Amino acid sequence: MNVDEQLKQQLDDFRKDFHRLKAEISKVIVGQQEILDDTLISLIAGGHVLLEGVPGLGKTLTVRTLADALHLEFHRIQFTPDLMPADLIGTQVISESGDGRKVFEFQKGPLFANVLLADEINRATPKTQSALLEAMQEHSVTVAGVTHILSEPFFVMATQNPLEMEGTYPLPEAQLDRFFVKLLVKYPKVADLETILDRTTENLKPKAEAVLSGERILEMSKLSRMIPIANDVRRYGIALVVATHPDHELASAAAKKYVRYGASPRGLQALILGAKIRAILDNRYHVAREDLKTMALPVLRHRMILNFEGQAEGISADDVIQKMLVDVNEDALAAA
Repeated sequence: MNVDEQLKQQLDDFRKDFHRLKAEISKVIVGQQEILDDTLISLIAGGHVLLEGVPGLGKTLTVRTLADALHLEFHRIQFTPDLMPADLIGTQVISESGDGRKVFEFQKGPLFANVLLADEINRATPKTQSALLEAMQEHSVTVAGVTHILSEPFFVMATQNPLEMEGTYPLPEAQLDRFFVKLLVKYPKVADLETILDRTTENLKPKAEAVLSGERILEMSKLSRMIPIANDVRRYGIALVVATHPDHELASAAAKKYVRYGASPRGLQALILGAKIRAILDNRYHVAREDLKTMALPVLRHRMILNFEGQAEGISADDVIQKMLVDVNEDALAAA
């Protein structure tokens, strides 16, 4: 088998494993196919996911089911206003050694897992929310001057209620930027509601079985980074991101009018990585502009801060991105 045939086989296996994992999760989760796609893309890319939606739409169940479908350690943290950083990370406790001496011993918190569900993350105070920062970016935590490395893969899936709801604290911008995507969970369609009723009001309760290992997820992650991207497509991705910055010469008209701060370079990295995985799933060995357009909404919507005018007119980040996708044209590519 030559190199091309071997790579083709690896990409075929990638697609099969992706769809096998998605099918296993779909045994429990009804509908929400876009949410599942973007969640699995984030997992493979080594990113984290922020799910937003009103209570009762299955956000928590989605994360639990994903953990069931993987041979990985899963922990859940229910965020509340009185939750402290030590409740996440762990703390130093005094224990007695074999020779009778008192010693400090680190007792790990629930953060030490492969798949972590941060449930209702915006109900905790900013101090506690920020305790996740180092873990999400560095995949390690530091306690009493000692750094503890987290096991790989490390995947945080946080759920939050819309900010208009009572008792919520907006996430700090620095933490929002560390989420690979922000996904909006919508109300199910009528047909999906009927299926949900059938599954939840009868004796048979479907459960996902473990079909992939953590090692396989890491292998898929390495393979996805090998997908090439042409210079003009790369420049298109750059143009999309700089178009979110109101002060940039390539800013879109919507960004100039409604945006205060645009997406960071981390947003561009997520855009490219997500597009590479999209290309594999579409049976291609190169990234197309359509892949970037598909990833633009989930990757960029939480990385933009609207100005007063945008908030006053009820404009959403999604509205700005949709207009930006129309505005960014061939001329912008040449300038980028």
